[in-house]
Amino acid sequence: MSMGKTYIAKDANRRLREHLETMGRDLELVETEGIVSKPLSNHPDIFLCKMGISEDAPVFYAMENHLGPEYPRDCAYNAACTGKFFIHNFSITDPALLQAAKDMGMTLIDVNQGYTKCNVAIIDETSIITSDRGIAAACEDYPELTVLLIEPGYIRLDGFDTGFIGGASGKAGNEFIFNGNLAKHPDFAQIVDFVESHGLTPKWFPEYQLTDIGSIL
Repeated sequence: MSMGKTYIAKDANRRLREHLETMGRDLELVETEGIVSKPLSNHPDIFLCKMGISEDAPVFYAMENHLGPEYPRDCAYNAACTGKFFIHNFSITDPALLQAAKDMGMTLIDVNQGYTKCNVAIIDETSIITSDRGIAAACEDYPELTVLLIEPGYIRLDGFDTGFIGGASGKAGNEFIFNGNLAKHPDFAQIVDFVESHGLTPKWFPEYQLTDIGSIL
């Protein structure tokens, strides 16, 4: 029986896909061409924004004319939305998406980082992991929001110097899944403790390098 829909890149590692299928997830594989730069062309968090962490959270899809090949036009939908908090660089957020967050009563947090979801792993409505100090600093104004700040780097993203923890992870059912070998990250123990302290089971794959695939949504 299907537990719910999960959006992942079409070229995501076979081990991740098999694991999600074994969990009973209904996979929607993202594949695009020519809208944004090639390294990001299959990344779900570029083309859609899930408005919360719950299974039934609405999903907003970017129209082709909402995006462009260069920053910041490629990240108009790359907001980190916990359901309670909506975090993005509002100067580049698609206006309809920002209005939807307001209409849903979310607390809005404006940050400098355009690739916000790439940089944010959403554990639950009030808990996130990021390596972006600017995002972490902006969230300090909201005591209800717990942030684990980790070392940047140690994550593969072809075409870029590094990937990001949000783009390399996501929640599915009662698991929080990391796409690759989380154990190689210097903050491995803190990340595992943080995930477990919020009632989720961390899952990772030692067979391949921790890799940013545009989030597991």
